[in-house]
Amino acid sequence: MEPLGYEDFKALAAACKRAFHLEQKDTYNIAAEDEAFGRWLRGEQDDYAWHRDWLSFLRRVTAAGVQVQRVRLVTIPHTAYTRWGLDVARLNVEAGEDIRYLPRGLVRDIGLPGEDFWLLDDHQLILSVFSPDGRTGGFAREVDAELLGRCRAVRDKVWDRAIPYARYVA
Repeated sequence: MEPLGYEDFKALAAACKRAFHLEQKDTYNIAAEDEAFGRWLRGEQDDYAWHRDWLSFLRRVTAAGVQVQRVRLVTIPHTAYTRWGLDVARLNVEAGEDIRYLPRGLVRDIGLPGEDFWLLDDHQLILSVFSPDGRTGGFAREVDAELLGRCRAVRDKVWDRAIPYARYVA
C-alpha cells in the first residue's frame, strides 16, 4: 500500500471518469466530524463550513464529467451517525454525487472487503484507512490485482442493489 494525501487523492479522482466509494460502517469516529455531529445531535444549526471543500470538489469534478458514486451500507434501525449522514448527503447530491443506500441484510451473499474503498475507473483501488481508534483517516493506493478484481465485483453488485438517495429518504 502507498499512502496518499487528501490532495493527491482528489487529483486522482478528478482525472478519472468514474469514482466509486463504498462505505461499510454504521458509525465513523473521525475527530474532524465531532463538532458538526455534536451540533446535529443537539438539534443546532450547521453552516457546513467543515464540508465546503469536499462540496466544491464535487461540483468541479462532476461539472467536468466525472461520475462520483457512493454506496453506504446501513443497518436498520439506523444509528444516529447514519441519520446525520442522511441529512448531510443532500448537500453531496446537490453538488453532483450519486449516493445510494443499501440495507446490510441485502449484502449477505457478497464477499465484502475488510476496508472501505474508492475505485477510480476500473483500474485504481484506493483504500480508506483509519487509525486504530478511528479518530483519523486517510487514503492508500492498493496495487493487489486480486483485491482490485474483488472490489470491482463488489462495486457492481452493491451498485445494482442500492437505493438512490431520493427514493431511500422518501
